Amino acid sequence: MNPPMQDRARGISRRKFLGQSAGVAALSIVTGRRVTASGQDGGPTPSPVTLLRVDASKAVNSFDPDQSLGSSMDELSVPVVEKIYTPEMVRQWLSAGWGPITYRNHTELAIEAWHWNSNGTWSDAAQQRGYFVGDAEPAGFIHDSFGYPLPHRGTTADGGSGNGFGRITDGDPTTFWKSNPYLTKEFTGEDDALHPQWIILDMLTWQQINALRIDWCEPSARAYEVQYWTGVDPMNWEAQYSPELGLGVSQQASGRWNSFPNGGIRDGQGGAATIKLADQPVSTRWIRVVMTQSSNRPGPHGADDVRHRVGYAIYQMYAGVLLDDGSFVDLVRHSPDSTQTPTYCSSTDPYHSATDLNKVRDQTGMDLFFTSGITNNLPAMIPVAVLFSTPEDAAHQIAYLKKRGYPLGWVEMGEECDGQYMMPEDYAALFIQFADAIHRLVPEAKVGGPVFQGINQDISVWPDAENRTSWFGRFLDYLKSHNHLEDLAFVSFEHYPFDPCLVTWAELYREPDLTRNCLDAFRQDGLPQNVPLMNTESALTYELSNYMTDIFSALWLADSVGSFFLYGGSAYYHSPIQAEPLRPGCHGGWATYGNYVADRDLQIHQFTANYHTGRMINNEWVTHRSGLHHLFRVRGAVHDPAGHALVTAYAVRRPDGDWALLLVNKDRDNPHDLQIAFEGASGRAAFFDGEVDMVTFGRDQYVWHSAGAQSLAEPDNPPVSSKIEWKQTGKVTLPKCSVTVLRGKVQGLDA
Repeated sequence: MNPPMQDRARGISRRKFLGQSAGVAALSIVTGRRVTASGQDGGPTPSPVTLLRVDASKAVNSFDPDQSLGSSMDELSVPVVEKIYTPEMVRQWLSAGWGPITYRNHTELAIEAWHWNSNGTWSDAAQQRGYFVGDAEPAGFIHDSFGYPLPHRGTTADGGSGNGFGRITDGDPTTFWKSNPYLTKEFTGEDDALHPQWIILDMLTWQQINALRIDWCEPSARAYEVQYWTGVDPMNWEAQYSPELGLGVSQQASGRWNSFPNGGIRDGQGGAATIKLADQPVSTRWIRVVMTQSSNRPGPHGADDVRHRVGYAIYQMYAGVLLDDGSFVDLVRHSPDSTQTPTYCSSTDPYHSATDLNKVRDQTGMDLFFTSGITNNLPAMIPVAVLFSTPEDAAHQIAYLKKRGYPLGWVEMGEECDGQYMMPEDYAALFIQFADAIHRLVPEAKVGGPVFQGINQDISVWPDAENRTSWFGRFLDYLKSHNHLEDLAFVSFEHYPFDPCLVTWAELYREPDLTRNCLDAFRQDGLPQNVPLMNTESALTYELSNYMTDIFSALWLADSVGSFFLYGGSAYYHSPIQAEPLRPGCHGGWATYGNYVADRDLQIHQFTANYHTGRMINNEWVTHRSGLHHLFRVRGAVHDPAGHALVTAYAVRRPDGDWALLLVNKDRDNPHDLQIAFEGASGRAAFFDGEVDMVTFGRDQYVWHSAGAQSLAEPDNPPVSSKIEWKQTGKVTLPKCSVTVLRGKVQGLDA
């Protein structure tokens, strides 16, 4: 919005608030200047005062900051791990004020098996290959842990590991994809048709297709269906935001998979199978092979392990046109790198070998993590690998932590299963197996998931036989139908709300609604009220952007935390805890995810806006090591002409009896005057009494300047603290573009 329009918008807002009529008085509001009776300029127009009413009659949520306000630690490079786990570094990280910590597992995003403990046993001990199970008995000190890229992967995307791509179009006749054996009848106890496995070819452009060739490995599929997609993008499972519809439009729900006329195979014999799918070519971009019955014949790894002869395996796939003379025109690009025709798969066999080790990235060792001090002496949230692991390995990991005596809060099952294109019924089947294995060794472990990736609302997926498209709803239904809903001790997701290259100031107004939509969706899908919702990883955007270090991020963080608890959330983890070097992001701007402006050696030169706001949230709005805080709804708002809430407020009653308000002024140009009343059950108003602490942080204290590796904040000042002597008729002025905390006693408030 350009400056003249902003001035006009402010004038309209004030006119509406004051109820003024047209004429000289109205003109004075529009221009932002007072006009005297003689027509002289009388100076700036006084700002209207907005009354905020705290409904103190009933708390809408309660939380303990030592369980509910935390940060995270993710995969790092080996040199960084060596640098950050020092007493001085840990002291810096904890100074941001966050309480508990959650350990993030990146190996599943890279399609790798995670050796949380390098000591353990292989199913094929002689060859150091197969399925690895870490040792549950403590021995030595686990300082580092690494991932092992899976050799039988079916998805082209590699999660940034740089250690291989999909095997189905890599051009190598000896490599193959294989599905996860733990999704077969041997382990689920259900018919394989209830967990169909699939492979998708993305031809990148629309092509005329009438034939498919599959070079089967063993076990091959006896029954399978070849389909094509009509719609927009079958691989974008998250609903797209729509201003008109709010929650968005599902690309899956608006498209469908269609069977080729001759695509149904019921007597597959393996080997090289060429299928003429239709007499006339069909125009499509995406081709899916859905497998429902296995040959159950042993594959290249032998017959000694049942996992080698269940599921499905494919060497290579070819798609194109079968000509009348019998020749096959293949439109698939077969290459061992990123130029290959992209493929996606429903699951991947966790089989691997010792030689697959990737030491480029380091998952902090369990012992180093728990003994370094980074856990803040609070129970930590720990992941277990699920998508590319075994139930026994996960159970041993949790048993190891118990034997060490480490304080374990929650166990997250897997990592971003939606981002790995896993169907809800498949994840649920694994969830049950892994939960059972963990609870056999550690009955008290509190397990949960699904750890959705960066969501703003419900996740949609291709319709099932009952036309259900809610991923989470179907996951819940599976747990219920298998009498395992009680295993779900919590539900977790990640929150990265905005596109890094499309962020505008107006996005800031959306955050409370995005949070509410997301949390409401879980409950609407049937999640019981007693199961807590946890945002276990969050940041403004999923890639670097100037907005991540601009004052914008401070306002977003305050609104994100406040709205999360207002709408029923239980635990909020802001990411990450450690410092990172500045790096270029969208549109050439330099930024960092972290709380610190640091150099390549991780030496801190400045604090970011996130750091200052985090400290205000954790030290001024709430207080750690004190117990339960109660959150109350605040009514009344300041709106712009478009209806955006320019001021949002979140009120808590702290264990010490003080009331604290977290106030966010999202108006970039104007301060706003507020009066604050507290209303008990009788509706009688009460007010702050005596001295009120006020802490403010905004654009007057901090402005980010992107200048490459020399980017910095200038000015760069901490929040401003002051004390106000409050009276019943008192008011407070929120500076433009700022986060403010007011804290004090309230007198005369009835129960």
